[in-house]
Amino acid sequence: MVEILNLEVARARQRINRANRSLSRANELADECGGVAINLTLCNRIRVEQQRVIDARARFMKLNPDARY
Repeated sequence: MVEILNLEVARARQRINRANRSLSRANELADECGGVAINLTLCNRIRVEQQRVIDARARFMKLNPDARY
């Protein structure tokens, strides 16, 4: 049982890291010059990635409430 919990916690950490990297990349792309349509698309992507980070952190904290991330 402990092994399964450790695996789930590791997966949750990976989700957080992936979501943070995706969010960072989307923010970098938004900082670069681009047209209005591209910026609107990137703004939408940034909002989606921010929600992914929030969801991943919530899942992580549900699995391991004592951890800090």
